[in-house]
Amino acid sequence: MRDTESKNNIASKKTLLIMIAVFVLPVIMAKLALENDWFNKAATNKGHLLSPTVSMAALLDTKTPKWRLMYIMPSQCNAVCENALFSINQVWLALGKESDRAQALVITTEKSDKTALRSLADYPNVETLSVASTVVKDLLTSDSVYVVDTQNNAMLFYQINQSRDSAVMESRNMLADIRKLLKLSRIG
Repeated sequence: MRDTESKNNIASKKTLLIMIAVFVLPVIMAKLALENDWFNKAATNKGHLLSPTVSMAALLDTKTPKWRLMYIMPSQCNAVCENALFSINQVWLALGKESDRAQALVITTEKSDKTALRSLADYPNVETLSVASTVVKDLLTSDSVYVVDTQNNAMLFYQINQSRDSAVMESRNMLADIRKLLKLSRIG
């Protein structure tokens, strides 16, 4: 009888140790992995984060809160400029029923390329906002498209290349990010 009791006691201790190992070991391993950087930290955004964000409140305070794909029209509209205009228009169109929550916006100044401004007629969904060049001079560069949140902060940017193929790929990245932002946001 004592022998059976001893076997039961050993089996109980063994079961207890297994249960502790099953629940405690993963917690210990996770803590070690975090402290020692044993894994690559993943990012789900495809654009480049602006850190810190850039406030666009001086330009957009009077506008309705929306998510914006914003581009600043340069003084000479080259292939990069044409690709950026094409990209923001295509992304806005691809948003479909969510497009009312977003806006494709081109910031223009008195120095912006006049021929390119006239070509914006080809993109009826792209809105323009005219501002003084001194206002945008130090804010952002004109070779990127920016995602501006509903509180008027530029938070992501996409570098646009001269190649139409790479611009299309970057458009896909913009679309993926803006869809994700619209899905997670209740504003705009």
